[in-house]
Amino acid sequence: MSGNQIGAPGTGISRRRFMAATGTTGLAAAAGCMTTTTNPSTRQVDPGTATQNRAMQDLPTTSKPEIVDLDERGHEVTLKPVKARHDMHPLESMGGPVGLPTTWAFAADDGDPSVPAPILRCTEGAELEVTLDNTDADAPHTLHFHGVKKTWENDGVPTTTGITVMPGETHTYTVPANVAGTHLYHCHYQTPMHMEMGMFGILRVDPEGYEEADKEYFMTVKEWDTRLARQHAGEDVEFDLTNRRPDAFTVNGKCAPRTLHPEEGSPILVDRGDTVRIHWVNGGFMSHPLHIHNHRFKVVEKDGTPYPEEMQLKQDVLNVAPAERYTIEFEADVDPGIYLMHCHKVDHVRNGSTYPGGMLSGIVYTEAMDTEIFSNLMEYAGYEG
Repeated sequence: MSGNQIGAPGTGISRRRFMAATGTTGLAAAAGCMTTTTNPSTRQVDPGTATQNRAMQDLPTTSKPEIVDLDERGHEVTLKPVKARHDMHPLESMGGPVGLPTTWAFAADDGDPSVPAPILRCTEGAELEVTLDNTDADAPHTLHFHGVKKTWENDGVPTTTGITVMPGETHTYTVPANVAGTHLYHCHYQTPMHMEMGMFGILRVDPEGYEEADKEYFMTVKEWDTRLARQHAGEDVEFDLTNRRPDAFTVNGKCAPRTLHPEEGSPILVDRGDTVRIHWVNGGFMSHPLHIHNHRFKVVEKDGTPYPEEMQLKQDVLNVAPAERYTIEFEADVDPGIYLMHCHKVDHVRNGSTYPGGMLSGIVYTEAMDTEIFSNLMEYAGYEG
């Protein structure tokens, strides 16, 4: 996705089109469009800025996940863990601010670190050389890729392959792109802790001759127990794997209302008449039933396997288990407006104890952008144009 595109990672729309669609409403908004169950300025999840040490305050911040076209890079990429601060929702509206004072975010080549990690995209048949550069890391790491078939030594599990990339080391994995579809990759060293620190992302293998939909987006959902990151940042908290208590819920690493921010969030921007394709991935440890308002979608692919037409039933809720990947399609053919997409475990649609928030984004028709409602949403998301 180029820097001039707006919306969730994917095709999006151009910044120029976005500004034209917002019209004179621009983003001079009136406040108060949403009702919350608590005072929106209450800080429900403490990002730890008052207690973390100076080193944590000086960390770089994560960026939105970029799509890395490996076909254009000779099928080679270097992933480097970077200590970074991750702002899930940096404002005081709707239960914010919410964030992780430190993460272990992957950066691709010279790109920015992100949580989730960069989206690696290529065409079926390529042989990928993925180098894990652990030169500056403090902890051992590995890379494990779901979906594709690879040799034993490239499976990324330290205990069964004998390969652990220690601090100060680099290692190159050979990953054949031999199964088309949407796949997950993640660190497989101390897996629950390292994924909780943000070390996961998408590998997308397009089949030969692949045709994108009119709008096509990537969306990874996850629930977080922020105690682990806060503990690593020096806060007086203790993460307990046997008593995990998620208190933040994200779409592409952001909590609502930041999920609707056109540049940093992941709104699903559409024009009426579009065919829309979304690649849903669960990077968390809990199942998430994802629901889209006012549209019925069909599942066209799961974990790299295309669904035959007979199985492509219309539905509006899909339960996505941990590590599962689904590709859905729908037609943007309803009354142009703004329609939610959210986890229907509705206690995941919160920031701390404030509802709404968390694992929620939305379908936004360009025809609805020149409205006061959209302008209000942009104010909550912190978008200033």
